[in-house]
Amino acid sequence: MLTGKQKRYLRSLAHHLDPLFQVGKGGSNDHLIRHISEAIEKRELLKVSVLNNCLEDPREIGAELAEGAGAELVQVIGKTIVLYKESQDHKTIELP
Repeated sequence: MLTGKQKRYLRSLAHHLDPLFQVGKGGSNDHLIRHISEAIEKRELLKVSVLNNCLEDPREIGAELAEGAGAELVQVIGKTIVLYKESQDHKTIELP
């Protein structure tokens, strides 16, 4: 679990990032979760955007993606999801 201070720090780092993945009409699936877990191992922090044609709630999608990828859900704001997972091999972010 992340503390409030850690989440605030990660949100400030994620502000300048562009979304790497998009969730569309099909919602989240195993293929998307596998790609997210591979990418988050390299980057530690990433954004996912939910497209307008997706009928599911972005908060539910964020929870599904975080659980499937073994990551922490940092923030869901509008249709943007921020995920964090500490990398084993490529650690670059030091949490306060």
